[in-house]
Amino acid sequence: TKEVLCLKKIFKYLTPKRMIFSLAAATVVCGLIAARPYIIELVAPQALETAASTKKLPIYCVDTGTQKKVAISFDAAWGADDTDELLTILKNNDVKATFFLCGYWVDKYPDEVKKIYNDGHDIGNHSNTHPHSSQLSLEENKQNIMQAHDKVKELLGIDMTLYRPPFGEYNDTVLNATEECGYYAIQWDVDSLDWKEYGVQDEIDRVLNHKNLGNGSIILFHNDAKYTPDALDSIIKGLKEKGYEIVPVSELIYKDNYYMNHEGRQIYKSEETTAKE
Repeated sequence: TKEVLCLKKIFKYLTPKRMIFSLAAATVVCGLIAARPYIIELVAPQALETAASTKKLPIYCVDTGTQKKVAISFDAAWGADDTDELLTILKNNDVKATFFLCGYWVDKYPDEVKKIYNDGHDIGNHSNTHPHSSQLSLEENKQNIMQAHDKVKELLGIDMTLYRPPFGEYNDTVLNATEECGYYAIQWDVDSLDWKEYGVQDEIDRVLNHKNLGNGSIILFHNDAKYTPDALDSIIKGLKEKGYEIVPVSELIYKDNYYMNHEGRQIYKSEETTAKE
């Protein structure tokens, strides 16, 4: 039969030397398969570290070590009806926050911009027109950033350095544009989801019990969300009860001598790490 003829050809081919070699090769392959999980365990952390050092990421949070610091941030892109109330709550709790402003919001509400700034809060850039930045070219991104920059510069006489891409969307083009404009790209790791209007208690619980809340967290709110004015005071008091100091983003982040891990956590480079480089 065909099967018998095939077996005869195989045994004719397998001389003693070839049989020994084949068995040795099979043993090595089986050994590698068995050791695969341990090899991955050894190699994976190094691979992740290398990937984290090359992939561009914005700042989601900051490694503050044992310092229990967090930052509260507001995106201002639409209305301004609640601005005074938010500022009053922040002032009554002796808290400085960070407000990311769109250029057209600055045009429409210059008095509110001045109030925010005069109360000692960070002023950040949230683009000029709130576009989907990842769909724009490098030059289009830079233009949108600098148009908002120039409006705030003219109104307040300051140079903003913190940029939050609209919708939290980014790619390498967006981050390159951010850097070339002299900005730090800022995201968040605790989202209040206030824009979904789930209610006051939901917003309070969502922030205070968030799985990511920890040292160096950046918390996201919106200045015109329905329930944020009613939730903010309890959230601030809850954060303080947990031992957190609330600081502006500009005081939370490192300005230089840092690196980003794969989570978007900004980490300060120790003298030992810097020396090795």
